[in-house]
Amino acid sequence: MAVTDKAIEKLKVMISSGELQPGQKLPREPDLAASLGLSRNSLREAVRALSLVRILDVRQGDGTYVSDLSAESLVDTLSFIIEFQHDSSVLELLEVRRILEPAACARAAEKISGRQLVELEQILAPITTESPVAELVQADVEFHRAITAASGNSVLASLIESLSSSTQRARVWRGITQEGALARTLAEHRAILDAVRAHDAELAQMWSTIHVAGVEDWLRRTLDAS
Repeated sequence: MAVTDKAIEKLKVMISSGELQPGQKLPREPDLAASLGLSRNSLREAVRALSLVRILDVRQGDGTYVSDLSAESLVDTLSFIIEFQHDSSVLELLEVRRILEPAACARAAEKISGRQLVELEQILAPITTESPVAELVQADVEFHRAITAASGNSVLASLIESLSSSTQRARVWRGITQEGALARTLAEHRAILDAVRAHDAELAQMWSTIHVAGVEDWLRRTLDAS
């Protein structure tokens, strides 16, 4: 289990045992790190990740608090985060997505209309590396849905839509925990769009493969480290 995951597991135990209550302020960072047997850097990474999924509330100049959710909701979310990283079925879904989606992107490059290109541009336009992870992933879902729709094959689009929704949580967690993941995702989206706009099927297929394979590679390494 990765060090950050160990920190999350230990915070989960503190919440489920009642040692930490919803709305309660966490102990000072050096004290909490020492009591959990973690480095301050590892604890800081775990706090950052959990604040992004709203388990913890970091208040500048005040400290870090457990969210005002019910203890049951907090523990359920923490359990998902921990158990997700041991679920190899998501990896299998990503493998299938890596096979199908580049083919859809290639077809889209050949068939896409001007209206569909405008739609893709509008999906990407408001998203930056400063956008919340959940918003970026939602834009990712919409972007891939629009690309596969432009392929002109409704069966292929339906299959990819199902795979995409099933791997959405994995992409959220990658965006939270992997440094630089958000910037890479945005750059790859724009490279796919540029290739489709140029009607370059081979280039669109290549960038789509790189894009999906990046998530797959991250998850494979995460599972291997667990």
